[in-house]
Amino acid sequence: MTAEPDDFAEATGRVGVAGVTGLLGAELAAEVRRRGGVPVPLARPAWDFARPDGFPALPAGLRAVVNAAAYTRVDEAEAEEELATTVNGRAVGALARRCGDAGVRLVHVSTDYVFDGRRDTPYPVDHPLNPRSAYGRSKAAGEAALAASGAASLCVRTGWLHGPGGRCFVRTIRDALPRRPKLHVVADQRGRPTGAASLARLLLDLLGAGARGTFHGTDGGEATWFGVARAVAGRYGRGADVLPAETREFARPARRPAYSVLDLAATEALLGPRPPWTVALADTLDRLDAAGPPPAAR
Repeated sequence: MTAEPDDFAEATGRVGVAGVTGLLGAELAAEVRRRGGVPVPLARPAWDFARPDGFPALPAGLRAVVNAAAYTRVDEAEAEEELATTVNGRAVGALARRCGDAGVRLVHVSTDYVFDGRRDTPYPVDHPLNPRSAYGRSKAAGEAALAASGAASLCVRTGWLHGPGGRCFVRTIRDALPRRPKLHVVADQRGRPTGAASLARLLLDLLGAGARGTFHGTDGGEATWFGVARAVAGRYGRGADVLPAETREFARPARRPAYSVLDLAATEALLGPRPPWTVALADTLDRLDAAGPPPAAR
């Protein structure tokens, strides 16, 4: 982990964004615009992450590239590990080589799933990887491909992402409230909930600070899924209707880390304290509510 400050925050320029229509990518594009830059989508058909051998050269004049493209269907990945590894692994290496050829910095987003979830204290950035799911293995392959490429790069691990621009746990809970008198939510998995808009700002701030190597990027504090769900429901006066459950009560193809709190020491030493996760949660709910009420009970 190193940092060499530059003028990115003041002069964003043209920034390539892979996964621009996704939960994080859309927020990245908006944040680049807010800073006076121009987001340049690296999108299909030319940039099909399921077919990375066909990647073209980068568009001219890019200041940097941020890779928010990923195969994120955690359970489906157990049956589609080859596809997940192509998108999350091989494609990362191919993109990194294109960036290296063009002399363009690459920011890649990874995940807490590269760890095994067996700790009870936050995972430092240099902790050995030990993924326990196909999705986690595919993302670990991406980190390895990035490192092997030799490109000037920054890898940022995150987790428990939410926002108004796509499917996420927060939206699922909010939309379920009108239809379900009670919600049972796992209380034995712990992590750091992170807003997509908050992460987008952090990625560009790290880029502007000249960060290199691997950093962790989440919001501050920690919670269980039960705690997040109760916070969502509490906004609508339904907090008492969310009840705790155990992971073993829900049969899922992929293992979830029981503990995926990422250590933020290096990130906070460079950029200052991260905002509490409750701040971004309120923002996500504000934006969802502004777009319309959740689906009514049938």
